[in-house]
Amino acid sequence: MDPHPEIPADLGRLLRPLFRSAGPDGGVAVAVIRGDERAVACRGRFDRSGERPVRADTRFELGSVTKTFTGLLLAEMAARGEVRYDDPIDRYLPANAVPGYPHERPITLLHLATHTSGLPRLPVGVLPAVAPRWFTRPYATFGPSHLLRALPRTPVRGTPGTQVRYSNLGCGLLGLLLANAAGQRYDDLLAARVCGPLGLVDTSCGPGREDAGGYRRGRRVPSFRLPALPGASALRSTADDMLRYLQAHLSLDAVPLPERADEAALRTALGEVRRPRVGRRRGGGLRLCLGWNQRVPVGAAGELDAVDAVDEFDEVLGLGGAVQARDVGDSVLDAVGDAVADAVGAVRAGPGAGSEDPGELVFHASSTRGSSAFVGFSPRAQVGLAVLTGARSGVRIGRGRGFVQTAYEVLRTLAAQRVTEVGAAARGGAAPGT
Repeated sequence: MDPHPEIPADLGRLLRPLFRSAGPDGGVAVAVIRGDERAVACRGRFDRSGERPVRADTRFELGSVTKTFTGLLLAEMAARGEVRYDDPIDRYLPANAVPGYPHERPITLLHLATHTSGLPRLPVGVLPAVAPRWFTRPYATFGPSHLLRALPRTPVRGTPGTQVRYSNLGCGLLGLLLANAAGQRYDDLLAARVCGPLGLVDTSCGPGREDAGGYRRGRRVPSFRLPALPGASALRSTADDMLRYLQAHLSLDAVPLPERADEAALRTALGEVRRPRVGRRRGGGLRLCLGWNQRVPVGAAGELDAVDAVDEFDEVLGLGGAVQARDVGDSVLDAVGDAVADAVGAVRAGPGAGSEDPGELVFHASSTRGSSAFVGFSPRAQVGLAVLTGARSGVRIGRGRGFVQTAYEVLRTLAAQRVTEVGAAARGGAAPGT
């Protein structure tokens, strides 16, 4: 039995389109924070027999949302003084495994975290190798040793720090370099520095006891594995854990920490990850943080380094890993481009008429072959939303809209409503929601 109480009726109405996102053969879990209110709601099943309902502790693939964890790990290690954002990647790589690029402006750890390194989406040679296994586990045999051999042959396009090019390779390489700096495996390091202290007991890189997934033509899609680049897309998690993850980003004080946790470093890191690092020319209020995307009201962006965005849609919302799969002929992902375009439209549209602007919205979206995820929060409104589903993000839901767009609009509506309620309560002297 789901330990969470039934969600309020008004929240249920807002979430209804998301509950339809998994289609008839999947399931969905939604975690919501509204001020002091916490809720987890689950719908559907995650097996074809229909015997196992999705629960708050059902694990889903996070895909590119993993990058937000890698960004947090970078910020935590920087807060400890173990690494610096401007450290060149050469410092943590063998001498014979460095990509070729102009060394007068080296690639730094920050470039990897903000997709400004100039590295391609994937390592050289990986796509031809994975194509024959695309419908099973295409990347499962590509390990760290393969990556180190491929890096010297990997071209760097442009000068590091001047263009945004979505790169799973860059973010995955960041995870490897942080692990090298700490002398630990990526998943062990993440468990010790992030997941353990935050109480994310079911969040890890490996498969768990009950992992949800998607279906293709009636068959279960194998779980996603990319051993060479776990920092890009390897994590699996639950709605319960994502609720705690969101809460930590909104207010670390509300998350009990173990006695041995370095609270100061983690607190600093949680503030650093949502600080914008790169603004996009003609970006419409979109900025890049450490693993997160940020939308701010147009005109409120402030002074940032402006760079050109080469990839118009997928680099913004974290769906680059899904979109690139079309290069190897996966027709299932043809609809992903539509979903991403819809989402960019939602992000740029701003709040609806008659609602208050909730200020900055921080978010990331993802799609693997088995799951889709959206995670976002509003610091001003103290609102968070995580949606984990076993359906593809290309599935059209709710009056023909895409998964990412619908999830983003729900987050924006929740945040705008909360800001309006708090403002009304302040003017009337009543508590919000009364």
